[in-house]
Amino acid sequence: MIKSKEYKFWFCTGSQDLYGEECLAHVAEHSRRIVEALNASGALPYEVVWKPTLITNELIRKTFNEANTDETCAGVITWMHTFSPAKSWILGLQEYRKPLLHLHTQFNEEIPYDTIDMDFMNENQAAHGDREYGHIFSRLRMERKVVAGYWADPKVQKKIGSWMRTAVGVIESSHVRVMRIADNMRNVAVTEGDKVEAQIKFGWEVDTYPVNEIAEAVAEVSKSDIGTLVEEYYDKYDILLEGRDEKEFREHVAVQAGIEIGFERFLEERDYQAIVTHFGDLGSLKQLPGLAIQRLMEKGYGFGGEGDWKTAAMVRIMKIMTEGVKDARGTSFMEDYTYNLIPGKEGILQAHMLEVCPSVAEGPISIKCQPLTMGDREDPARLVFTSKEGPAVAASLIDLGDRFRLIINDVDCKKTEKPMPKLPVATAFWTPQPDLQTGAEAWILAGGAHHTAFSYDLSAGQLGDWADAMGIEAVYIDKNTEIRQFKNELRWNAAAYKLGI
Repeated sequence: MIKSKEYKFWFCTGSQDLYGEECLAHVAEHSRRIVEALNASGALPYEVVWKPTLITNELIRKTFNEANTDETCAGVITWMHTFSPAKSWILGLQEYRKPLLHLHTQFNEEIPYDTIDMDFMNENQAAHGDREYGHIFSRLRMERKVVAGYWADPKVQKKIGSWMRTAVGVIESSHVRVMRIADNMRNVAVTEGDKVEAQIKFGWEVDTYPVNEIAEAVAEVSKSDIGTLVEEYYDKYDILLEGRDEKEFREHVAVQAGIEIGFERFLEERDYQAIVTHFGDLGSLKQLPGLAIQRLMEKGYGFGGEGDWKTAAMVRIMKIMTEGVKDARGTSFMEDYTYNLIPGKEGILQAHMLEVCPSVAEGPISIKCQPLTMGDREDPARLVFTSKEGPAVAASLIDLGDRFRLIINDVDCKKTEKPMPKLPVATAFWTPQPDLQTGAEAWILAGGAHHTAFSYDLSAGQLGDWADAMGIEAVYIDKNTEIRQFKNELRWNAAAYKLGI
């Protein structure tokens, strides 16, 4: 199981020394109380750390550079309690390299009508100071997240918590290393891309290993370790022999256990967090990795089929962003397979040859062993289940040559109308918003892939914030999508990126 660091977020309050020591004491007290309340709210997934009030160029610059070098700091939350001249922030902001949230709030919720005077006005002028501060970001053309509202409002706290998850996804992106076994599927365009540009943009390292190098790691796994894991499988999952000899079935399952252990050790030793396989290049592996990959995804590894390194990295990042979500419903690699076009029952059947993460499962999870025409190997064991119902998001990261685009689609997951007893793979079934026809047309117009990184636990807004922080294009397909407007948006985006706007 791989986990991210115990990150924290710094809370930095802006002011100046023109209002006197008493005012600055109040500013510090108020910001401390806000931090304490945020930490006590239960709405934030990470701790907020109070920092002394920032009132000079030197202190601002020093604080932001300390945030840059502190490995536990995943971002900074800033608030201008009073007026803080924005020129004081220029150098610090220019040197800052992590996500930033501009919290536009004020300590008091209501104007104290009976007692308000100019001292109060000078001390509590976030409506003034935050605008000055916000202007310098626009002037510098710097990306930031803005959340406006009263700091004690649960809706505001929820927005802060949501952004924290995105910020951690941004920070962890530079730590993502993808191991490719062989290359991508021959002649397939959408799973390819510029790996150098991806490392420049996202920080991803994408490395290729000969399949037999990892197959050797699988071959070195002891029979006792394999036997122990097989017993875990048999305790945890339903076993569906379906007429197969039990001993032979167990042997096939044992192959996947060896692959899981060998792959995980190989990944851990070389510090990789995502993996891709290719059914056309399996070397000495006895089976296409199925159950093994499903289990690795459940442990937090990213995965992409047919060498799809972009989706593998996105699955890993989305797993990080959803880590610790209460009552999490799951995140997985997914693939569009086939449509149901009956009016009123439209949807897309999602699956893959084998590799869907069991974190998205609802109900029993079974092990099946079935032939697979692709790969030219013995029948692989895999986990079979159906996915949960409810809202979710599917995302596709594509390389357009001159830029990356993240396509984000809100989807509604449903149960299929009838069971599919002959389909030996894990499945999901969803209708893209706003409807199948519009959603599919928009996806194709945007150049979306047949592979997606899918999650019940993230919002389109969080993924869009991640794209913004990475400096890439994001397009949304949701309940408000209309094709004519969507085509115009794609044209405007192309022009904006060409001009560097």
